[in-house]
Amino acid sequence: MLLTLKWSKQEVVDVGVIGLIRHVITDWNVQDRVQGRSDIPLNAEGRRQAESLAERIKGDSWDVIITSPLIRARETAQIITEFIPTLNILEEQRICEIDCGQLEGTTEEQRLDAWGANWRELDLGMERYEDVAERGSRFLEEIWSDYEGRNVLVVSHGAIIGLSLQKLLPQQFPTTYIDNTSLTLLTKMNQAWDCPLFNCTKHL
Repeated sequence: MLLTLKWSKQEVVDVGVIGLIRHVITDWNVQDRVQGRSDIPLNAEGRRQAESLAERIKGDSWDVIITSPLIRARETAQIITEFIPTLNILEEQRICEIDCGQLEGTTEEQRLDAWGANWRELDLGMERYEDVAERGSRFLEEIWSDYEGRNVLVVSHGAIIGLSLQKLLPQQFPTTYIDNTSLTLLTKMNQAWDCPLFNCTKHL
């Protein structure tokens, strides 16, 4: 089913679209704590953000929504389905956030106190970026194949979305930063990935 990209500068014709959504905010986002695999729920502002996003996309022809099982992503997906009740939620472990090991729950100040200014150079049990990019990009390739020509929403997390984009489109995304509640669109034409909309939060 064709999705009309009324929020993009580019119109995608006769192909499906993957809509990548970073979950809405939690208290740990506000406190600038590393979340990783920690299962932190949305806060009240986050729920309002999810409603704004759902209002934006509810008029488009989405076929399925797939979410990370972490509660902040799953709750974001659930709020979207309140506005688009035809969607069934599927959970996918591969799009969980990066495992941040000993960093989870810490602020920058706490990391400096615990490990010093060079904490980024230490082995603190964090999942390798390369492994995150591989599982995320492989998931997207499989989704594109399994749901050929259909429009799929994927609710996930900042690091895995950003690293997957770098893997699929390295020239376009040497670095990325993904905002909470943002919408990014991926499509594929002539076997090449394209990103007609990136990290858009105009609904907020």
